[in-house]
Amino acid sequence: MLDIAEELHRWVEQGREFAVATVVAVGGSAPRQPGAALAVDSDGTAIGSVSGGCVEGAVYELCQQALQDGETVLERFGYSDDDAFAVGLTCGGIIDILVTPVRADTPGREVLAAALSAAARGRAAAVARITQGPAELMGRAILVRHDSDPDPDGGFARDYEGSLGGHPELDRTAAGEARALLDAGRTGTVEIGESGSRCGQPLTLLVESSVPPPRMIVFGAIDFAAALVRIGKFLGYHVTVCDARPVFATPARFPDADDIVVEWPHKYLERTRTDGRTVLCVLTHDAKFDVPLLQLALRLPVAYVGAMGSRRTHLDRNERLRDVGVTELELARLRSPIGLDLGARTPEETALSIASEIVANRRGGSGVALTGAHTPIHPDGARAPSGRIGSVA
Repeated sequence: MLDIAEELHRWVEQGREFAVATVVAVGGSAPRQPGAALAVDSDGTAIGSVSGGCVEGAVYELCQQALQDGETVLERFGYSDDDAFAVGLTCGGIIDILVTPVRADTPGREVLAAALSAAARGRAAAVARITQGPAELMGRAILVRHDSDPDPDGGFARDYEGSLGGHPELDRTAAGEARALLDAGRTGTVEIGESGSRCGQPLTLLVESSVPPPRMIVFGAIDFAAALVRIGKFLGYHVTVCDARPVFATPARFPDADDIVVEWPHKYLERTRTDGRTVLCVLTHDAKFDVPLLQLALRLPVAYVGAMGSRRTHLDRNERLRDVGVTELELARLRSPIGLDLGARTPEETALSIASEIVANRRGGSGVALTGAHTPIHPDGARAPSGRIGSVA
């Protein structure tokens, strides 16, 4: 749901009523992962997607029905060998979809509205919803933020909003699970007992996390960097260009960059914020910039460090890095020469090569052609959904 938060937040502000269908579990080869959503308002306007087209029509009708009835519905879609005309996924996978009406009389509407507002403004937040459990609890939600206000009385502040409607301990346990996923920037499902412990009737929660865009820092204001900035923005990164030479690091040369920094690269990296999702692309191709920068970069807990250069440059750079104390284990993190072997020549092709390696590194892809390969196309969807499916009030 939070993947279409900006549009849904506008609907909330306009007072529209709508129903949102969210993928809550997948099995096999499924086109969208948990959290993907499609929403339909009372005028029949639709936004988002849950399957890339396979079951959109059927889900659209479920949304319209849920909006009319005010009932939450959990529906499973899969491939049918028996009926060629049955609605299902042609890729052979299975998806469970939770359809929730968001009307003026919907319990917890304020929580969903607050979650959409936070996500639309780029604030870190997670919303946890019950997707399997007692009928009266289905679709209930709580919201967890990174910026919860402290308790004005000096005690322990409640760090969540809303209630799942069950045992009081259930809310606290669910909030803790949601915060753990939020801290990791992940969306996923967790199972807890209805009283908040691991005992009792099991409940399944879908926790959707919304975090600020990951950072891509491109060092070296060259034409290859300009192309990489464009594709980095396309992939959803907050892109910074850094170069010590003010004549090259200009807004005119990098109109798509979020930030342009004129500073020695290693000095900037020392003071700027990075995390486990940050990718660092070193395109400076100059030892006086590369060595102090990579010496620092390879010791940071970032997602990716890549450096441009020929194989000869790579070998020379590695020796220089060893001379300043970089270990073999640290050197093993360096992706150099940067990018996948696509036969790239132009700046745009080279940027695509680098971006492909970043995606493969992030998702655990092999980088080999899918034609003739026997690896799963959607490896994250290996676990089949479980539990009862049906309509609940």
